[in-house]
Amino acid sequence: MSIDSIMSKRVVTIGFDDTLATVKHIFDEAKFHHLLVVEGDRLHGVVSDRDLLRAMSPFIGSTVESARDLNTLNKRVHQIMSRQPVTLRPEAGIADAIALFLTHQISCIPIVDELFRPVGIVSWRDVLRALAAENDARTAGGDRQEAAQR
Repeated sequence: MSIDSIMSKRVVTIGFDDTLATVKHIFDEAKFHHLLVVEGDRLHGVVSDRDLLRAMSPFIGSTVESARDLNTLNKRVHQIMSRQPVTLRPEAGIADAIALFLTHQISCIPIVDELFRPVGIVSWRDVLRALAAENDARTAGGDRQEAAQR
């Protein structure tokens, strides 16, 4: 099974100079955990929701929030992003993704074309879902064979 069959094609990108306030807004509104950092359509980095949580003050939104806490949202994406992301091409296999997840401490793999433009993203959850579906299909096929033999 190839990566392009399980990758999410809904990719949200941001730029180097976007603020953490923008990143926070995107994460608050959407149901995903990674943003791809691009410049000139080329991938340069990844920002995860965990990167954001580490970079912003934990007091934002609390009763003790101060101007200094709010100021952490003025930081720029390039200050917190992971650079030189580990990537795969769409034709790579799931085994390739598994090897990267096991080798590197990452939670997503951007999928890029030959010009290093992002075309998708795969998380370890996507890989597990695909393997579980494949296992279910095999199990269902085995049950049908067993029933036919009776």
